[in-house]
Amino acid sequence: MERRTLSREVQIQSNAVSITGDLTVPEGSSTIILFAHGSGSSRHSTRNKYVASQLNRSGFATLLMDLLTLKEEREEHFTQHFRFDIDLLAQRLCSAVDWLAINSSTKNLAVGLFGASTGSAAALACAAEKNDRIAAVVSRGGRPDLVPNALPNVLCPTLFIVGGFDPQVLFLNEKALHQMHCQREIEIVPGAGHLFEEAGKMDIVASMATWWFARHCPLQFAPEMKSYELAEGMSPSIGDRRKSLENSGQQQWVS
Repeated sequence: MERRTLSREVQIQSNAVSITGDLTVPEGSSTIILFAHGSGSSRHSTRNKYVASQLNRSGFATLLMDLLTLKEEREEHFTQHFRFDIDLLAQRLCSAVDWLAINSSTKNLAVGLFGASTGSAAALACAAEKNDRIAAVVSRGGRPDLVPNALPNVLCPTLFIVGGFDPQVLFLNEKALHQMHCQREIEIVPGAGHLFEEAGKMDIVASMATWWFARHCPLQFAPEMKSYELAEGMSPSIGDRRKSLENSGQQQWVS
């Protein structure tokens, strides 16, 4: 039987502005993943939309949202001053988390965050602010160095995914790892640059993100994704932990 899916555009108020998001809720979802895009991007990012589609395939709900209004996006094109206003971006992400808690379609769902580039900084800041609401965070090519004060306050399991051809960001992510106290992991995708545009690399990102959320969020049944698909492309560290935990019956990874 085909799973029914709710898909609609939503408007979320954040202080005096309204921001737009694309909500997708497959029937039976127990967790929703809120996406925070990187600088110069939007909810229409092809890479994030691809990851979201794979999460939907595994039964996760998703909310892809714009962090800027249309007017702000036009200004950003010329000034580029919004992309590093992490406080503003995190505030709007937190507004979306609050909206999820009262919306009839999502209020009973656990919340995970997926951030890319500067969006991952906003996701980490939001996770620190809403640490009683966020179940897990995944960062793709992220800039955790932009929120150093928030890092020690992130309590949920956090996965950093970095391209093997992105040494500067890898250094920043490794430094952030040592500033955090929660369960955390860095996974390097060999042959991938900062945007993961190389063939097959976003498949690896989607697999890693799906497995991280599946391990650390409330039980999520994924009838269309077999275990080998979830693990494909993961480094031995994640694959070995998965196998070990399955054998032992544990439900959490320990970093």
